[in-house]
Amino acid sequence: MKKNAFYAQSGGVTSVINATASALILEARKHKNIGKIFAGKNGILGALNEDLIDTSKESISAIESLQSRAGGAFGSCRFKLKDFESNKKEYKRLIEVFKAHNIGYFFYNGGNDSADTAFKVSQISKKLNYPINCIAIPKTVDNDLVLTDCCPGFGSAAKYIATSTMEASLDVKSMAATSTKVFILEVMGRHAGWMAASSSLARKNKGDAPHIILLPEVIFNQKKFLGQVKKTVSRNGYCVVVVSEGLKNNKNKFLAEADTKDAFGHAQLGGVAPYIANLITDKLKMKNHWAVSDYLQRSARHISSKTDLDQAMEVGIKAIQYAVKGMNGVMPIIVRGKGKKYTWKIEPAPLSKIANLEKKLPKSYISKNGMDVTPKAVEYLQPLIQGESFPKFKNGIPEIKDLKLVEVKKKLGPWT
Repeated sequence: MKKNAFYAQSGGVTSVINATASALILEARKHKNIGKIFAGKNGILGALNEDLIDTSKESISAIESLQSRAGGAFGSCRFKLKDFESNKKEYKRLIEVFKAHNIGYFFYNGGNDSADTAFKVSQISKKLNYPINCIAIPKTVDNDLVLTDCCPGFGSAAKYIATSTMEASLDVKSMAATSTKVFILEVMGRHAGWMAASSSLARKNKGDAPHIILLPEVIFNQKKFLGQVKKTVSRNGYCVVVVSEGLKNNKNKFLAEADTKDAFGHAQLGGVAPYIANLITDKLKMKNHWAVSDYLQRSARHISSKTDLDQAMEVGIKAIQYAVKGMNGVMPIIVRGKGKKYTWKIEPAPLSKIANLEKKLPKSYISKNGMDVTPKAVEYLQPLIQGESFPKFKNGIPEIKDLKLVEVKKKLGPWT
């Protein structure tokens, strides 16, 4: 019997997550045993609230246009399903919605916490006697999912960070004689320094910016850092610092931790760049500027990596193929080929070995002084930012096509 599918986007979005959605929907339309693809409005909340978008109402051209659209076309969320035993109500509600709309396939597109949610959903077919094939689809600019060589979304963010670092460093260098001596760029990365490390790709020659990279894997040493800044300015006339938002002090506390937490219980980070800037002003009396790339680094579709875009689409295609084969509780991961020439393929991996785990920078990727990365890290990172796939432009800016976003008629009462 033909079953419908549920697809949702979760967590912080990327510049290529919609490309995954596009590929998945188009691939699903090729399979006779899949009925309609319902997209959850605002992630898993779309299932709980029975807010389902009927993607069959969208034309092929509209779905294809998602490949060049930033953000999350169907809305995302930060919502963590509790353990089954502590909150059976949520899971029973999911089953009610699935039954009401004949949903037999569940696709959840996200990062670490999303993989956990997908793994939990994959278990309910046994616990609540409802057949469903659940596939988690990788997505995160943090690049911290285990098993997969890289995460869709990361390569494009890395390309943006490397480009921004290079361009900003040229700006600072041109004014350093009479103005700014130090520039600080803050990038995402709570526990893993992949994004900060990617700034190293801005270098063309020895001595090029970034001159200092501060990683969350390395405890911040204030004295050592200030000494390096002073030495760099003395040598080059200026210094460019790239710092990960998750930088910690010797008490293992975030330098910029705020008093609030997000829906997953993670501490909200208040901005480490101004902290570093104030330190340089107070201790070294050097004029400096800082910037936080924030949402810009993850939403810059105009400079996305073609390699990243291709991988984002391929995991969406494979997710459908795995589901129709009857797979459950797996994720399509990227496997890097051996040899000097960069190659990759997609293989399934069990969610039980991915959920709630985190991949940090290996020690072999971090320099001895702890404020830079090694050639081995650059060798890993370089292929991921290769290629361009510019969106179409209209009136000077990227052209975005609107979706109809037709919602399915609800069959159940409201969820509380």
